Amino acid sequence: MTLAHTIVLVGLGATGLAMAQSLLRRTDVDIVGAADRNPAAIGADLGTLAGLGARGVTVIEDPAGLPAADLAIVATTSDLEQVVGTLVPLLERSYNVMSICEELSYPWASHPELSRRLDETARAHGVTVVGTGANPGVLMDTLPLLLTTLTQRVDRIFIRRRTNMSRYNAILSKFGLGLTPDEFADAKDSGAVVGHYGFEQAIGALAAGLGWSLDAVDVGPVTPSLVSDTVRVGEHVTIEPGRIAAVTHAARGMLGGRAVIDLEIMFGFFDTGDRLTAGDDYRIEGSDQVIALSAPIGFESFMSTIAAAVNVATAVVDAPSGFLSMGDLPTKEVASKGSRLRARGSR
Repeated sequence: MTLAHTIVLVGLGATGLAMAQSLLRRTDVDIVGAADRNPAAIGADLGTLAGLGARGVTVIEDPAGLPAADLAIVATTSDLEQVVGTLVPLLERSYNVMSICEELSYPWASHPELSRRLDETARAHGVTVVGTGANPGVLMDTLPLLLTTLTQRVDRIFIRRRTNMSRYNAILSKFGLGLTPDEFADAKDSGAVVGHYGFEQAIGALAAGLGWSLDAVDVGPVTPSLVSDTVRVGEHVTIEPGRIAAVTHAARGMLGGRAVIDLEIMFGFFDTGDRLTAGDDYRIEGSDQVIALSAPIGFESFMSTIAAAVNVATAVVDAPSGFLSMGDLPTKEVASKGSRLRARGSR
């Protein structure tokens, strides 16, 4: 029988706790430690926080006090410059590291010096570091890159996503959801509202996979798309009438004076009466055919992020050392592993 990989968790916000719930149900991993700065979590049992009953794992404040393990999963921030201070010490302690930091997915073009530092540190300690998640990680980079296998030459990639954000909590502030239009304008001017992290990285991963050397990556401003006229209730946040319920953010990868990678996402709390609802559309214009993919109800962003993280966990441990992207991992190693879930009702 193969021994389970041991895991520690760093960051227990809404996404981190959801990952903990999934990982605690798996048979191929064993969580041996967890860290979070929230005073309400420190000293608590991880299983109790996750709603699964005590598991004997006490949450501590400082990741430096975590026990040795095969893998550290980091779910703290979207900003690579902020999270690198957490990642490097973990790599130096010989943890393989996986993070849902959006800017970690493929920062070789956007953050070349930090990327080299992470790669060199990981290689020096014989471990792997990978950034994953739904977007970026899969939906705007690895998935369309895989679809390009069906055409011999790609001329243009066009993706439009409308994603439901009602299950998120802390990260909603960076989109300005729930603010009035005036509050949104002020928050945007002050830098509190920044929109989506990860456009540059998704475009970088696509361009690298296709062998394109882009002239530029243009990330546009995040803009309000919908002011609610109803009460919209999420799992952690309620949006009142007169407040912003959806925003749009877009980016383009430019080559030869035209947008060869064209990405746009609407983030929102959608209602059945809205003109637009959640959904995703892909169009890959090839020299020999056009490849189109449509998901009318959309890829559920929150659960897709959780699934991507837990399905990739063991693949990161088994991967070659260095700083890798999702595109570097074998498809069969990151595919769904439902057979590794414990039977319902068992611990």
